[in-house]
Amino acid sequence: MATGKSTNRREFISTSLKGGLAMTIGLSATTPILQSFTNPADRIGSLFPTGFDQQPLPYKYDALENVIDAMTMEIHYTKHAAAYAKNLKEAAAAEKVDITKPLEDVLARISTFSTKMRNNGGGHYNHELFWQSMQPKKEGNAPAGSLLAALNKTFGSFDAFKKQFGDAGKNRFGSGWAWLYIDSKDKTLKIGSTPNQDNPLMDISEIKGFPLLGLDVWEHAYYLKYQNRRADYIDNWWNVVNWNFVQQRFEKMG
Repeated sequence: MATGKSTNRREFISTSLKGGLAMTIGLSATTPILQSFTNPADRIGSLFPTGFDQQPLPYKYDALENVIDAMTMEIHYTKHAAAYAKNLKEAAAAEKVDITKPLEDVLARISTFSTKMRNNGGGHYNHELFWQSMQPKKEGNAPAGSLLAALNKTFGSFDAFKKQFGDAGKNRFGSGWAWLYIDSKDKTLKIGSTPNQDNPLMDISEIKGFPLLGLDVWEHAYYLKYQNRRADYIDNWWNVVNWNFVQQRFEKMG
């Protein structure tokens, strides 16, 4: 009898926690939550593991015309992103990192590693996410379902979200990224930016949480087509966002 009561008590607590989070960001009470693991990196790595090798681009170099030109995409993928993957493997070998485990585990404790690991680990992770976050251009491209409901609830409207996110990218001084992420403390949707190749998974980042969507605002991501017009690049980028991919991340980690 005592065992049954303990089990029921644990089930009640678990259900209550899930229900509370669902009310916060608009998901069902059965949705898993970050607190499911003592270390959130364990949960992230188990659901969305990022390896140390560069994965094939999920579309052709010219697939995102006229938002991102083919030459920019080819150089970005084969030169910049490929260099991050190569240098990451070198850092992992030098610092005796087990590359059979998810990269997320390293990012969660990046303060204990070298600058080379930080820059290239972040660069590799950010780009692997970036490629999947895009798809060929769609007119009227927008999220739907629970993600759209959560964006509307948190930011007031989808257009208000786009403006705040766009401003995060436009106002990032120098090179960096704009992010939509689930905050690691209160589990709500947040917008922020990071310098260089940092991201919200890193323990040294000013913003901490699980990235749902990231936008590369390094000049090499847009300069051939847009030159210094970063704002135009960001405004056009909304046409190629893969909202189905973002929705999947949101539903599993929400």
